[in-house]
Amino acid sequence: MAKAFQKIYTQITAITKATCSLRAEGVGNEELAMVNGKLAQVVKIMGDEVTLQVFQGTEGIPTNAEVVFLGKAPSLKVSDQLAGRFFNAYGDPIDGGPEVEGKEIQIGGPSVNPVRRKQPSELIATGIAGIDLNNTLVSGQKIPFFADPDQPYNQVMANVALRAEADKIILGGMGLTNDDYLYFKNVFSNAGVLDHIVSFVNTTENPPVERLLIPDMSLAAAEYFAVEKHEKVLVLLTDMTLYADALAIVSNRMDQIPSKDSMPGSLYSDLAKIYEKAVQFPEEAGGGSITIIAVTTLSGGDITHAIPDNTGYITEGQLYLRRDSDIGKVIVDPFRSLSRLKQLVAGKKTREDHPQVMNAAVRLYADAANAKTKKENGFDLTDYDERCLKFAKEYSREILAIDVNINTTEMLDIAWRLFGENFKPEEVNIKQALVEKYWPTKG
Repeated sequence: MAKAFQKIYTQITAITKATCSLRAEGVGNEELAMVNGKLAQVVKIMGDEVTLQVFQGTEGIPTNAEVVFLGKAPSLKVSDQLAGRFFNAYGDPIDGGPEVEGKEIQIGGPSVNPVRRKQPSELIATGIAGIDLNNTLVSGQKIPFFADPDQPYNQVMANVALRAEADKIILGGMGLTNDDYLYFKNVFSNAGVLDHIVSFVNTTENPPVERLLIPDMSLAAAEYFAVEKHEKVLVLLTDMTLYADALAIVSNRMDQIPSKDSMPGSLYSDLAKIYEKAVQFPEEAGGGSITIIAVTTLSGGDITHAIPDNTGYITEGQLYLRRDSDIGKVIVDPFRSLSRLKQLVAGKKTREDHPQVMNAAVRLYADAANAKTKKENGFDLTDYDERCLKFAKEYSREILAIDVNINTTEMLDIAWRLFGENFKPEEVNIKQALVEKYWPTKG
């Protein structure tokens, strides 16, 4: 029912598949409205002409439909009651639980002023060895997972949520199938970790345009726990390609001229607005942090597509998933993955031998790749080549595979064991002091 202060109009001047336009005064950008009973949001204001994006589409809306402006932008009620709950793109519960009581805050606000930020320096351990050993994550970092659509990236995200050493996990699911949604819900419930996970979910049954609200909802919750509660928060977003597709749907239906790969010209700033919410606050500001890991699915492995291309400019590295045919498992690819901030914690917040072990293992893995090429081309292999191939298979199975769940100390111990089983100390090329301390003794 309309309230006295709400502005009501009944003359729509233009309708497209996703938007409608009308003349209105005193309306704010991103303000919400109801159009013929459907939720909509202001996306463009030119003088007194206002364009509204209708989340459920404009089908069935007549030109004399009632348009009621709600006087506010999308918002979320935040409190400790968010923990353990599942919400839709509007912040409404979808788990059968009660409405959340708390302070109502507007979503999609500005990023934290760089002056208020601290250089990231805290380890975010995920429990996935392929990440923690070779591409260690740092609190306040933003990093994407690049994966082909047929890879189990949602399984990886669920595993990270279960294992990551963070106070709160915020999951933002965009375009999830019902199976994926139920998978996340069952995994979290069965593992007994729901009390520190907050989930915002848009499924394939919901309008695609609603996906645009999911990152802002997720980050509004993250900012509450990081700023107000001074907690270490990890935000998991899947899948940013579907988010960008929703941006393209809206821009195309608004007759905007598309840019590369049919994406809107604003793609870079749209993505940066999300990723730049990653922050490490200094101790005097409470020391909370927001770390963002976001899945970006690749179409046919195309890394030059506008979505991963723009993402790479914004983020601090990337993680790649790849199926290793030698062991029949999906691994975190050590060659194409990169965490640009790992040197801030490797060997400082982890054991002293971490940087040397990491470098030695990847170098030996590269030697194995060269040996594999020689073998495929019919060349004879040396004894060293054979040992590299054996090491690479064991290294993939025991460390790089996404189902390996161990802490950083165990990862380093396994790497040393594999070194000792396959090589002589001088072949591994690690500082003598570390070899004397950590090289495994036989017997």
